[in-house]
Amino acid sequence: MEPIIVVSGLPRSGTSLMMRMLEAGGVDIVTDNIREANIDNPKGYFEYERVKTLPTDNTWVKDVSGRAVKLISLLLRYLPDDLEYRVIFMRRNLEEVLMSQNTMLRHRGKEPEEDDGGMTAAFAEHLEKTFSLIEQKPNMKVLYVDFSDVIENPVGCIEDVRTFLGRDLDEEACVRAVNPELYRNRVEE
Repeated sequence: MEPIIVVSGLPRSGTSLMMRMLEAGGVDIVTDNIREANIDNPKGYFEYERVKTLPTDNTWVKDVSGRAVKLISLLLRYLPDDLEYRVIFMRRNLEEVLMSQNTMLRHRGKEPEEDDGGMTAAFAEHLEKTFSLIEQKPNMKVLYVDFSDVIENPVGCIEDVRTFLGRDLDEEACVRAVNPELYRNRVEE
């Protein structure tokens, strides 16, 4: 059985971009297209509704062997321990994650709550626990990919991904899948 490719990270960290790159590169992806593209993800979300059942039913995971599936970092702990995973973990500046989430809320007609750094601290704590969990799982190999690096150096990024996965990818197609104009919520260094 081939390892399952898991694209993970916080919401709004670039997981959809990585899924789009993998699909363009020739990787079979697991998606049901129920969540349609919109202003916040104009190229699509690449989600699979069944992922939401992981805490109560993870029996389906074995059926996605060799393919890529996207799931938020909170759900990594529910993956079965008897399968092998190649986790591509997307990282992004936490201020940008919050900016992007707040923009998405406004697009849905909701006003984001004021935050005094509490969400940033909660995200940082969650990531620390998640990275520790991954390190303790011998069946999970991980490649950390920074969202900004994908935008600034997609060629180098996809080469890292290709090496990590140990499989051929159409690297030119992967690079074409990156649209720097969609990097709209950014913190200037």
